[in-house]
Amino acid sequence: MSTKIKTWQIVDGKLELIDTSLQTTGRTEPYDLEPWIESNPEILSDSILLIGKQVLTRSGGKIDLLGIDRLGNTVIIELKRDALPREVIAQAIDYASDVAEWSSEKLGETCSKYISKGLEEAMNDKFPDIDIESINVNGAQRILLVGFSIESPLERMIEWLSEKYNLSINAIILSYIKSKSGDELLTKTSIISEEIIEERIKTNKFKIAKSNQPGSYENEELKSHLIKYLSDKKITNQRIKNVLLPALLKSESLTREQLIQAFADAGNEVTKIGNYISLISNQMDMEKNSFLRQVISYGKHPTRTWEKDNYSIKPEYKDLVTEVLSELQ
Repeated sequence: MSTKIKTWQIVDGKLELIDTSLQTTGRTEPYDLEPWIESNPEILSDSILLIGKQVLTRSGGKIDLLGIDRLGNTVIIELKRDALPREVIAQAIDYASDVAEWSSEKLGETCSKYISKGLEEAMNDKFPDIDIESINVNGAQRILLVGFSIESPLERMIEWLSEKYNLSINAIILSYIKSKSGDELLTKTSIISEEIIEERIKTNKFKIAKSNQPGSYENEELKSHLIKYLSDKKITNQRIKNVLLPALLKSESLTREQLIQAFADAGNEVTKIGNYISLISNQMDMEKNSFLRQVISYGKHPTRTWEKDNYSIKPEYKDLVTEVLSELQ
């Protein structure tokens, strides 16, 4: 017994059942379904970036599609061109337990092979409002099973694991339709509401410790922290090195609007600069980045209290910042 979606077409004012499947029309999982989903992953979710396909695991099995969501959780996606059997859950958990041990570097290599972009660049393109430093990449794993019907025991297990053990697992049931005129359509439904899944993911989100207290490092240790941070190739770190600090060295202070202009003068796309500055603001708020707050001061925006304004390099650190930037050139 399994859940299955049925579709009827209205022909001459009458309902006619459309009874088609990938199998009966000669479509296959690797040659048709997989490329369809790759062409528009939003059929699964608008918050998943695909970073790999047919990804080999330690057990010898291959993950059909590997993704990552906007919170850094990896997503193991298993596809079936027919019904989802109960056995698929063990396979997916096996894959998830392997991926759980992967480093950001391994995920980055997988991503580069798949889309010729590093993980950070790909995530920034897909989710321009996030900061990689503010999320816990691969801190949790999600399982997404995709098929055209689902066996009742599997549906029961998914709901039980999700509700009782808060395991991030769901199944998407697709319906393949080929109309009388030859049009091919896919519709979907989820076993667990996508709103519920999103809420659970947000609830379990890894939280970064925040602080507004500046550091108290001696100059040599402060310099070491700055060099290490600004040498990191993460995009926000590089924006601080290449735009924020040079602009602040030229002025006593910069308002948010003046900083936006500095980014525009550096060739950045104007419509994205607000996000860039917000990501820098997030970096300034992280407890671990007290060395940044020791060097850079800022105030509250006069009308938008959630935003920082009047950035400046503290006078006693201008020479140190100049020295650090010179060494990094």
